[in-house]
Amino acid sequence: MPKQGPVTRPAVRGSRSGRPIMALLDLLGRRWTLRIIWELREGALTSRALRTACDEASPTILQTRLTELREAGFVELTDEGYGLTALGRELFQTFTPLHRFAERWSKRGGS
Repeated sequence: MPKQGPVTRPAVRGSRSGRPIMALLDLLGRRWTLRIIWELREGALTSRALRTACDEASPTILQTRLTELREAGFVELTDEGYGLTALGRELFQTFTPLHRFAERWSKRGGS
């Protein structure tokens, strides 16, 4: 009987390991990602309001993070501006440690 190699799974976009949870942690670990989610937790914001809320972020970095969050399905563009999707709200509300960390991070000014 021939030896079988390890089972390989298709890689998840943005994940070095190919595992969805690792891709999620990688995304959440990027600077300004949690700040964006924190700012959008109560409702949609225009691009200008979001830039004001994340005033230390360069426009390029902010746009890159928003694009990543949109591609991951956590943020959407609505008539009012950027907002969390149902998946984004569920992620934020389900994982209490994420909520607490984002709140502390936001109060420290995103350092």
